[in-house]
Amino acid sequence: MQFHQNELYLLYNPQTNVGKQTKALATDICNNINEVDAVHTRLSPMYWKEIVTMLGLSPDDLLDHSHVDYKTKIANNQYTMNGWLDVLSQNAHLVKAPIAIYHGKAALCQTPTDIMKLGGAVSQGDKVLPHLKKYH
Repeated sequence: MQFHQNELYLLYNPQTNVGKQTKALATDICNNINEVDAVHTRLSPMYWKEIVTMLGLSPDDLLDHSHVDYKTKIANNQYTMNGWLDVLSQNAHLVKAPIAIYHGKAALCQTPTDIMKLGGAVSQGDKVLPHLKKYH
């Protein structure tokens, strides 16, 4: 899977406060935001594999262990990597925080400001502060 260089990809639950706040901060980083609703959009296991690899985390690290679905369906089971990717694909609503990808970097945004870790690289098409536009 490829992510467009000048696009910020945001996988999140738009109904949560953290999701809403993270999206608001994303607009400070980039004008082009590809929003994916984690509750209503099913991503393939291959897609999840790339996301997990970019984050450098295990699939289980992405999941909310306190959620009732995690406790009843997933806890106390052992999975292979492919099994974990299937779990993510079928239960994206269990992802504990928004995931943002921009310029080849990914962040699990457990707090909304975590998305600012991705704002270091600026290129053509990125958001430029109004007072700097004439110099960009």
